[in-house]
Amino acid sequence: MPIEKLSLKSKLAYGGFGAGISLPSQIAFSAITFFYNTILGLNAELIGIAWLIFSVWNAINDPLFGFIEDHTKSEKYGRRIPYIRFGAPIYGIVFILCWFPFVDVNNQVALFFNLIGVLFVFDTIFTILGLINFTLPAEMTITAKERGNLLVYSNILTSISLLISFILPIFLLTGLESTDDITPFLITMIFVGIISSIIIFMSSFYLKENKYTQMEDTLPLINGIKETFKNTPFLIFEVSNFSFTIASTILTTAIFYYGQYVLSVTGIIATIPLAIVFIMIFAFLVVFNKIIGKYGVKKTFILALIWTGLSFFLTFFIGWTLSLAIIGFILIGIGISGYMLTNQVVIADIVDYDETKTGKRRETTYSGINALLTKPAISLANWLFLLIITSFGFDSEQQTQEFPAQLGIMLGFAFIPSIFLILGALVMFFYHLDGPEWLSQKTEIIKIHEKKELEYLKYLQSKRKQNED
Repeated sequence: MPIEKLSLKSKLAYGGFGAGISLPSQIAFSAITFFYNTILGLNAELIGIAWLIFSVWNAINDPLFGFIEDHTKSEKYGRRIPYIRFGAPIYGIVFILCWFPFVDVNNQVALFFNLIGVLFVFDTIFTILGLINFTLPAEMTITAKERGNLLVYSNILTSISLLISFILPIFLLTGLESTDDITPFLITMIFVGIISSIIIFMSSFYLKENKYTQMEDTLPLINGIKETFKNTPFLIFEVSNFSFTIASTILTTAIFYYGQYVLSVTGIIATIPLAIVFIMIFAFLVVFNKIIGKYGVKKTFILALIWTGLSFFLTFFIGWTLSLAIIGFILIGIGISGYMLTNQVVIADIVDYDETKTGKRRETTYSGINALLTKPAISLANWLFLLIITSFGFDSEQQTQEFPAQLGIMLGFAFIPSIFLILGALVMFFYHLDGPEWLSQKTEIIKIHEKKELEYLKYLQSKRKQNED
């Protein structure tokens, strides 16, 4: 394989782009329910209905905008940069408006429609940017090694932003004596929106994309969808990704039940488990990047899934006290670190493989279909966890749960994720984009890209001459 080397500016720009997207989105999607319910006073049932209505749009907007972005043509900016550069200020403004209702907060119906509005608008611009962020490594570089190097920078900065997004709402929204005390939170949200939009905007000047793709004819919508679902490696990956999404959703949802009702910890102590996970993610990115270089993407991806699955399984047995739970979360964080680093590299290889079949680069189409297929896993994970704990006698009215209820929490929180993660690892053994034959194909892809880039430059030169004449 040829040696690739991205500039440090490009790597930092991509990392900043991801962090700038994830900080507002994680705060919004994790805290907006609590904010509208306990701070603004919107009825919980109306909030649930709002999320249900929103879920319809949330399911279709990813493939829709993925298709639109792949069909965008701008000789001046490219396919991706216009959305990043001009979407950045809109993203920041809409995030800020999430916390400032346009209606009378005492009017339940008006507040209900306000919530639906901000969910629709914020998620739309988040989707437009997020699709690009997920698949841009496939455009910026070809080799697994350099994609891994790129994602080290991205995941380090994104992990920091995720940790901040987890801590800020806890400190600024919980334990308030009255709703008049939310001024620090609102000021912080304004600050987050402005800083994030500036970071995203600035990153657009240093990100690299394949502009030559604009010269190519694009696949019609129906044909594009058919080709996507004919891609066997993609379908195998989706089973694995679906399984991981269930496990990760349960982790972030059930951690509150686990901390309060099993470990009996609250406040800042309750943040220790997730904080440990983020620290381990940060610490082991470089380690897994070296493993990718030595053993390849497929083996590293499978290793990460098996490691994480066994770590959850171990936590089911030892995680009944905080001191021993820390061991489990250290191991879980290590495994998730490997998954975060390899996940986008795998999808980038899948896009490369699609190009060998269709002759087209369709990064955001794959990103959109991926989101369409995995988002139901989020709902399934929440439903499955709640089903298990209620079946074992969990009572939300009780501050202290009986042992059967605690066992149900541990089953839902640790045992079920371990099963899905091991399943996801086993499925990936059938994934064939690995080994010398695939590396040879990727070498040919690089040559094709270099040829297309030269043709694009010649096209631009001829167009300039025509304009001068």
